[in-house]
Amino acid sequence: MRYVMLLCGDEDGWYDPDRAAEQENAMNEIYAWMEKWQAEGKIADGGAELDTSRKAKTVSRGPDGAPMVTDGPYLELKEVVGGFIMLEADDIDDAVAVAATWPGVARFGDKVEVRPVMQR
Repeated sequence: MRYVMLLCGDEDGWYDPDRAAEQENAMNEIYAWMEKWQAEGKIADGGAELDTSRKAKTVSRGPDGAPMVTDGPYLELKEVVGGFIMLEADDIDDAVAVAATWPGVARFGDKVEVRPVMQR
């Protein structure tokens, strides 16, 4: 089955130029993590790192029923989704076991949400 790992956390700490060396080390850990799980056959269709929520646009229904576009995310949250990774796993427990090894959890206190992908 396919599962998605939603990588969540406080994006203010993700792109700090004063912590460039630490962030480079973190990215190296992430690349190693990806290589490990790709070799195990657990990464399905890769994933993507998202740009900051400050660059987001949200489309919603306006007062007149027409689409309305606003700057930023729909909700004002400290923690946002910063990326996702598609997993191939036997069941949700298998997917959670992979997600539990995500370097951002130990290094930055980020959270990883695991959800089954709907197959229709």
